[in-house]
Amino acid sequence: MNKKVKAIPQNSKADASIEDVAQLAKVSGATVSRALRNLPNVSATTRARVLAAAVQLNYTVSPSASRLASGRMSTIGVVTPFVSRWFFAQVINGVEEVLQKAGFDLVLYIDEDGRTFQSLPMKRKVDGILMLTLPSDSPDVERVRNLGVPVGSLHVDIEGFSSVLIDDVGGSVIATNHLIGLGHRRIASVTLDQNSSIPFRTEHDRSKGYRRSLAAAGIKVDPRLIVNGESSVEGGMQAAAELLSLPDRPTAIFVQSDEMAMGVLHTIRRAGLRCPDDISVIGFDNHELSKVFDLTTVAQPAHDQGVLLAQHVLDQVRNGAQPQTTTLRTRLVVRGTTAPPSSPLE
Repeated sequence: MNKKVKAIPQNSKADASIEDVAQLAKVSGATVSRALRNLPNVSATTRARVLAAAVQLNYTVSPSASRLASGRMSTIGVVTPFVSRWFFAQVINGVEEVLQKAGFDLVLYIDEDGRTFQSLPMKRKVDGILMLTLPSDSPDVERVRNLGVPVGSLHVDIEGFSSVLIDDVGGSVIATNHLIGLGHRRIASVTLDQNSSIPFRTEHDRSKGYRRSLAAAGIKVDPRLIVNGESSVEGGMQAAAELLSLPDRPTAIFVQSDEMAMGVLHTIRRAGLRCPDDISVIGFDNHELSKVFDLTTVAQPAHDQGVLLAQHVLDQVRNGAQPQTTTLRTRLVVRGTTAPPSSPLE
């Protein structure tokens, strides 16, 4: 009695199965799976025969099946407090660029108070986590650690995690020293949001650098010259209005982000003052629009931070590498919003 042979559909992606490929290549289904996933213990001749059969049948491996077989989901979770602010958008863009090239998906979690996963646990399995600027004492840090997957931390050095850092203190010293070097003594600071539900280190460290620089120059800190800019253009506008209302207004302002600095410049010009003739302004970031505003600033490589953080965690996921820490440098970019005060040593 003749054995029935299943008719194999030709060039039909919808109908072809792994069993069809195995029958055409005269191997087992397990061998097909190993060959198509480029796993060991498959000879070059057999692998070539399997690939030829798969091409003939227009067969492609099911992504979900491949992920289950490998024990990985090819997905990285990104935990961020914001997505609309320029810095975070640049970082996420860098992360996505790396993950896309590596064939990984990105799952975004918005964590505005450091407690997102108390009420919304990660229900979707991920191979790694990237945390963007979450403080080390945030409740979500331990919840993420307990997932047992590689974790990367941006701007915060946490034991056991990969991290990408910048020297916020040093960058602020660079900015403030630039103003002091021009002859300014009455230097204000517009800070990132001091009332955020998450106590980010960035505001703390940039304020620390500002105070350290003034102290080194023998300049007493005037609390009236430190104003919360609420991490927004509108906040920068309001902070500048408050500073300009002082009877002895500052001759220079260090603004902890370029977005806030744009708001500061707007208010200065609306007040009929000239920058830098009447008041100098320096920002922090090197936002892509800082050139348009001719803004002197301290540059940080936001996009590159996302790239490096994603690369560090992918190296752990795919190669079993140990956590890595990279610190990137900031640099002064002098443009047209800073100059010596109109009256020396004012």
